[in-house]
Amino acid sequence: MLEEKKTIDFRKYPIPRVRHHVNPQVYLPATQAQVDLSWYPPTIETPTWKTWFANGLPASVLDIGSGRGGFLIDHALTYPDVNILGLEVRGILVDWTNDVIDGERIGNARAVWYSLANGLAWIADESITYATYLFPDPWPKARHAKRRFVNRAMLPVVARVLRAGAEWRIGSGRSPRPSRVSPAATTSTRQSWPCCGSIGLPSWCRTWVAQNVVS
Repeated sequence: MLEEKKTIDFRKYPIPRVRHHVNPQVYLPATQAQVDLSWYPPTIETPTWKTWFANGLPASVLDIGSGRGGFLIDHALTYPDVNILGLEVRGILVDWTNDVIDGERIGNARAVWYSLANGLAWIADESITYATYLFPDPWPKARHAKRRFVNRAMLPVVARVLRAGAEWRIGSGRSPRPSRVSPAATTSTRQSWPCCGSIGLPSWCRTWVAQNVVS
């Protein structure tokens, strides 16, 4: 008999007021950011899995841009034996998400204040079963392209940590534009990354995946 999924009364955890956008400097690597580093997400050299998760094991699911933690927490409750790590550039939302996680004693979820602009060198090769990136890159203007995470430099960063056959699930609420790097809703795998024009991924992205990711 399946164990009943836990229900959380979120009224116990007032959601903080937060701006959708943050200082654009957090979308740059720490070495390039021209901002007081007290306002910049800390870089990570060694992950503290033993303090992040009750079983002390590394994460096998990565939620990039976890926001208010809705997907992160729901996933953890649905799959209690799977460690999921959320990465988010807004510290106030990370604190709130972890307050819920700790308050509800969810041992297989953790949110971390971190900017993906600094890479994922601290995550082992081929250790992630799948990664999610929901409603990414709110930067439609060309002059803001450097702030987008889905770009030529970051594709191999994510591909390195994905296991063979893993998925990178990307969802966007914006209409696809062929000239934009940010894709619309799709599912992407190391074995078959079904990219097509209808989802707005540019040709360079499809070519890179075909040459470097698909086995």
